[in-house]
Amino acid sequence: MKVIDMHCDTISEIRDSREGEQKQSLRENTLQVDLMKMQKGDYLLQNFALFVNVERQEDPFSAVIHLGDVFYQEMEKNKDIIRQVKCYQDIETNMKEGVMSALLTVEEGAACKGDLAFLRTLYRLGVRMMTLTWNYPNEIGNPNFYKSDIYRSYMPEFDGSRGLTDVGIDFLEEMERLGMIIDVSHLSDAGFWDVLHNTGKPFVASHSNARALCGHGRNLTDDMIKALAERGGVMGLNYFGMFLDSVRADGRCPSSVKRMAEHARYIINVGGVDCLGLGSDFDGIGGDLEMQDCSMLPMLEAELRKQGFHESEIEKIFYKNVLGLYKELLV
Repeated sequence: MKVIDMHCDTISEIRDSREGEQKQSLRENTLQVDLMKMQKGDYLLQNFALFVNVERQEDPFSAVIHLGDVFYQEMEKNKDIIRQVKCYQDIETNMKEGVMSALLTVEEGAACKGDLAFLRTLYRLGVRMMTLTWNYPNEIGNPNFYKSDIYRSYMPEFDGSRGLTDVGIDFLEEMERLGMIIDVSHLSDAGFWDVLHNTGKPFVASHSNARALCGHGRNLTDDMIKALAERGGVMGLNYFGMFLDSVRADGRCPSSVKRMAEHARYIINVGGVDCLGLGSDFDGIGGDLEMQDCSMLPMLEAELRKQGFHESEIEKIFYKNVLGLYKELLV
């Protein structure tokens, strides 16, 4: 089964590894995503996020440019296996030539420092999707504000009432004009509705699950799933245990393909089968993962079959829904 994954943090991990002794490469590494594992998992396309942690970076735009340089170096070294895509036609060309595709994205709109010129520069470098926020407020808008440590409390209370700024609304308009896909994963609840009310094109939640099954503020409510689906958008199933299920009595929160399939069933029951794709969050997640890396996607396919998903539904979740979205938006 072909795979399109809307989100991984592998480029950041490769970049960080270059400052240590164990230098990683995209072709083969000890991470959750590499090209050999992708081939084993039957990947068609991987979105590679340039992730910027603004608490650790003095200049987020400089940081994202350096990450982009790592991405381009790896694309050049591995063009026999994978090539960057900037439009849907590029994807079709790669399929015909038997190579995988790489779509460049940015996770954390703070990389643009509130300046549309930086956004346009990232577009010229091939960025075709951007997550508006990460876990901190930025010039564009706000995440859900947690009243306890997001990493220590499984189901932290949060305030999602602060949405996009006026600058953020300007960014929505320019992203739609450019043809850069708007990603609302990590965005606050109010920010989600600001996106919906100030855009006309489909948008995505690249790596988010159903809040009704796991009450974490990183997940989408039923109303959000319905609104995203009605707009023609797609959300990507996230493999992280803490966004899938409750913490057990022993303090563990394992990620299982069974629970992923349960989220998948719930989401398509709420929003329809056309609104769901995959958004692993690989190399941005850890913990007890049953599906430990991208070579193991057949495990999820088998579980979906076991839980009664039809072949056509699995194809849509694994790649067809996202591929259709890219055909519409990446022109």
